[in-house]
Amino acid sequence: MPIHQHFTALVEDAPGPLWQALFERCWPGYRDWYLRSGVFGRPSYLECRRALREHMPELVPTWTRLVELAGGGDVEARALSMWCPPAYIAGCAQAVWIDPAGAQGPALLRNYDYAPALLEGNWLATRWCGQRVLAMADCLWGVLDGMNEAGLAASLSFGGRTQAGEGFGIPLVMRYLLEVSSTVEEACAVLKRVPVHMSYSITLLDTDGHWATVFVGPDAATYVSRRRAITNFQHKVDWPEHARATSAVERLNTLEHLVDKTHSLPQVAAALLQPPLFQTSYRRGYGTLYSALYQPTERLVELFWQDQRWQQSLLAPQAGERHIVFPTGPS
Repeated sequence: MPIHQHFTALVEDAPGPLWQALFERCWPGYRDWYLRSGVFGRPSYLECRRALREHMPELVPTWTRLVELAGGGDVEARALSMWCPPAYIAGCAQAVWIDPAGAQGPALLRNYDYAPALLEGNWLATRWCGQRVLAMADCLWGVLDGMNEAGLAASLSFGGRTQAGEGFGIPLVMRYLLEVSSTVEEACAVLKRVPVHMSYSITLLDTDGHWATVFVGPDAATYVSRRRAITNFQHKVDWPEHARATSAVERLNTLEHLVDKTHSLPQVAAALLQPPLFQTSYRRGYGTLYSALYQPTERLVELFWQDQRWQQSLLAPQAGERHIVFPTGPS
């Protein structure tokens, strides 16, 4: 059977009724996920608030307002803090493309590979901390990939290790760096000081053409690399079964060749929609649900699929909806 996926773009500068409706729609599933180890299996409200105040103080007013909109409950507040959440694993591939002729600005491209039922599909345009952020949302206010009006783009992928520790869920750290940073250098500084609870790779690109891929995790020092392409392992393959199931090495080899040898941005983008980069293992949790193209110099973002393209400008984002049907059934 075909896979159906719905995407919604929401424009709301300050947290209000649109976010509240999003929360009410998504919360039951997140509540079950957050409490799967029991109500006492997660940090207390005071521990969560203390962690936010210590590591990401600029987000505290927004968190407080979101908790109010969510009803002010203890579990809601703890879950929204994203301090030491349950473990979660996704796929994904991402790369930075630089025009060798210098005629076009740089671009960040990514495929997001995950289970269809677990994707929110909410594309949020906000001004929570002053500057515009347009991002694909996760965990109700976190970020999978996005760009701010300063022209900083960021994208995350799973780092290939299952160890979990004390730290924040990476979607909230992604939210934070897009809210408070303007350059790759500033974003790297955030990633060096904010603890993350699992291993992820974050690719960054700014308007000056600076880029980095940053390896973060709970049991290793943050490492800033000059890798232009990444899939689902960092320095080496640590989880061979996952790497084989997701073709992580093959996808990386393909991506590296594309960004090194392809002089056409449309050709690189088109390759994201073809194997091995495009994945169809939806039932196993890592089918490609969307592809994204970020062009910081132009402040343009585009989501694209086999038969649809959806472009937005950071300068004037528009609300809207898209319904996507993947002709390839789950495998």
